Amino acid sequence: ARKGRSGMNIIDISMPIHDTMATYKGRVEKRPKRVIEQQTPQDPINESSITMNLHTGTHLDAAKHMMHGGWPIEQMPLDRLITRCKVFDLTQVKDAVTQADLESLDIRAGDFVLLKTQNSFGLVFGPDFVYIRKDAAQYLAEKGIKGIGTDSLGVERDQPGHDTHLTFLKNDVIILEGLDLKEARPGEYTLIALPVNILGAEGAPTRAVLVEGRLPSG
Repeated sequence: ARKGRSGMNIIDISMPIHDTMATYKGRVEKRPKRVIEQQTPQDPINESSITMNLHTGTHLDAAKHMMHGGWPIEQMPLDRLITRCKVFDLTQVKDAVTQADLESLDIRAGDFVLLKTQNSFGLVFGPDFVYIRKDAAQYLAEKGIKGIGTDSLGVERDQPGHDTHLTFLKNDVIILEGLDLKEARPGEYTLIALPVNILGAEGAPTRAVLVEGRLPSG
């Protein structure tokens, strides 16, 4: 955590964007490509451009990502992305988060749930990252959570029918993927996770942070 000017402790849970970063299942074609267009001292300014898949790095999924006719990213409800959240430690889980892994946790209606797994400690780079199984997604949806955050680059690993994604999206559960929860201890925080406003897009890069304690009132 780092203390901001206001005295708040802020934990950045976003993945840095660079050309050798982790991508979904290690797919090279999903790596960002940055071009330096002008550079000092030979040019008067520094300026660059970037090309990247919208689902690389920390990002939010809109319903349009998995559903024909689904709502795009500009309709993401921002009031649900500045919210209290709960971080749960599931670093003991292998392969997939199941309903059994969640049943003992204090998960309630209206929670924004962040699941910390071995992905945050390097497993996100490989094809066998920890994902969320359909039964776990159904359990969370039935609990009435408002959002799910995962430290993988997908809530599933190409499961047939994309059942995990669709279970969340059809039950109005926001999906936040690509988090780095290494420095986040289990507990309650204020989550701030705002997407870039790309009109008509099915997802968007997102800067996500956790604030320890309550936000200052004035």
